[in-house]
Amino acid sequence: MKALLVLTLLFTPSILAAKTCYDSISETTPSTRFTLNTDGTVSDSVTGLMWQTCSYGQSYDADTKSCTNSAIKTTWQEALRASVNDRTGNYDDWQVPNIKELASILEHKCVTPSINEDVFIGSKNDNYWTNTSNVTDPSFAWVYTFDRGLNSLHAKASNVYLRFVRYEE
Repeated sequence: MKALLVLTLLFTPSILAAKTCYDSISETTPSTRFTLNTDGTVSDSVTGLMWQTCSYGQSYDADTKSCTNSAIKTTWQEALRASVNDRTGNYDDWQVPNIKELASILEHKCVTPSINEDVFIGSKNDNYWTNTSNVTDPSFAWVYTFDRGLNSLHAKASNVYLRFVRYEE
């Protein structure tokens, strides 16, 4: 009987984690802070950064205001190369965000996800690369998870999601 209960809890969709927000914590990334552009980019009025609306591998559909295609996980080195070739919004200066830049779009009021889904519609509740290497072991780089908003180190050979950033001019 216990085994059946455990299996039921593990595989019942209604038990899956849902977005949880805490009223006692102030919103850190209100939608009013961002301008959603029709070219698949988002402008942040606080930091002056421009982000991609969708995760890497996805395309923004302005008509449906949604992300199409599937997000792609890459190694850290592949992420750096991909940023050089990305042309979202006809910009050619995309980069993998550093740890502080990626932290700036975390929503600390909520978990699962800990990102503003009205702004960053193509986000996964998973790890995202930063370009910040580990100081003591450069074969690792920092990531943030948009599930809980926590950072950790991952081997650069790991496959992780990413979202590019650029400095708005």
